[in-house]
Amino acid sequence: MTRGPFEPAAADLPRRLPVFPLTGVLLLPGGRLPLNIFEPRYLAMTHYALAQGRMLGMIQPLDGLGDADDPPLYRTGCMGRIVEFRESDDGRYLITLAGCIRFDVSAEPQREDLFRTVVPDWSRYERDLGDDEPEFERERLVEALKPYFRRRGVQADFASIASAPAEKLVTSLAMICPFTASEKQALLEAKDATHRAKLLIALIEMSALANEDGARH
Repeated sequence: MTRGPFEPAAADLPRRLPVFPLTGVLLLPGGRLPLNIFEPRYLAMTHYALAQGRMLGMIQPLDGLGDADDPPLYRTGCMGRIVEFRESDDGRYLITLAGCIRFDVSAEPQREDLFRTVVPDWSRYERDLGDDEPEFERERLVEALKPYFRRRGVQADFASIASAPAEKLVTSLAMICPFTASEKQALLEAKDATHRAKLLIALIEMSALANEDGARH
């Protein structure tokens, strides 16, 4: 990920991070995630984040537990920076997060506000703040995507996919494809961009095989 002029450096990373637990939603370093904020606890969370460097952590509850109340969380999430903010006339916030760096949950302090916060451990993911160009078989990915998109009725510009920057392509596909929560978590926790790209291809190919097997029965 090529760092922009407003990207945080390691020294800027917060010691306490507000988190938005949301099942099935994936934010990756270098990705962009639009969010529609309307619940009082998450409106308060956004207020806090805007006042504390605009940093917010996305993290999934453990599989099958949903988002209600305070479900246990996966160990790993991704911090994003609020890069777009708009108020709606009906009391919502429309924001966009730019993914910066992953984190492990070191601890979750006792709640003092409507929303949850964690003590993030950044140590395993400092390389997220630098360049991490994935190496993968682009032609294999494109060929796997064709039946994957066709079965889902998705019209895709495969010429653009074939020429898109590698990191942007892998990050965008990993975030938008309808994988399960556990598959999204595996993509998030991949060692680096190259491992994520290989896992992405494997997940798409496995989905195609599963659909073929189902069509035979």
